[in-house]
Amino acid sequence: MARIETSFRKVVRYFFSGTLFIVPLVATIYVIFISFSWLDGLIPLPYPGLGFAIVIVAITLFGYFTSNFLFQTLVTWFEGVVSHIPFVKLIYSSVKDLLDAFVGDKKKFDKPVLVRINKENQLHRIGFITQNDLSTLGLNDMVVVYFPQSYAFAGDHFVVPKENIKPLNVSGPVAMKFIVSGGVSGFKES
Repeated sequence: MARIETSFRKVVRYFFSGTLFIVPLVATIYVIFISFSWLDGLIPLPYPGLGFAIVIVAITLFGYFTSNFLFQTLVTWFEGVVSHIPFVKLIYSSVKDLLDAFVGDKKKFDKPVLVRINKENQLHRIGFITQNDLSTLGLNDMVVVYFPQSYAFAGDHFVVPKENIKPLNVSGPVAMKFIVSGGVSGFKES
């Protein structure tokens, strides 16, 4: 009886070990497949993958043209027009700022900090400074810190006294991975 119980425990342990390997792999493949299918479906063509290639090339060409001075003038004009349309302005500027924060020249999640939340209990939280200067609000000794949530595409931002901030000696992507994973990933570069 003890031998059967030991064998059963091994089988269960093997099952969970396999799950830990397969689930992230399958989830990654699924997300890539869905993204590929969606992009490929934007231009319905009889050959699979051709629509995807055309979309990627078009986006890359747009990126190339945005670095051109003449195109910059057009972008500035377009953004000026968009800024006068109330609801469109809100959506466009929010999405643009979010993308700039992650991949633009003005990356915002590159200053990870440890913030003291509660002095008595020594409670701290890891976040990212997104605004250093709040002098226009009369808050010279405060900064804005964004706290991403674990396993979600969400977060909170707080205005925090500078004295409660301690810079961390890790890169922004490593700190983000640590936060999003709930601290499971550790602070290793990968």
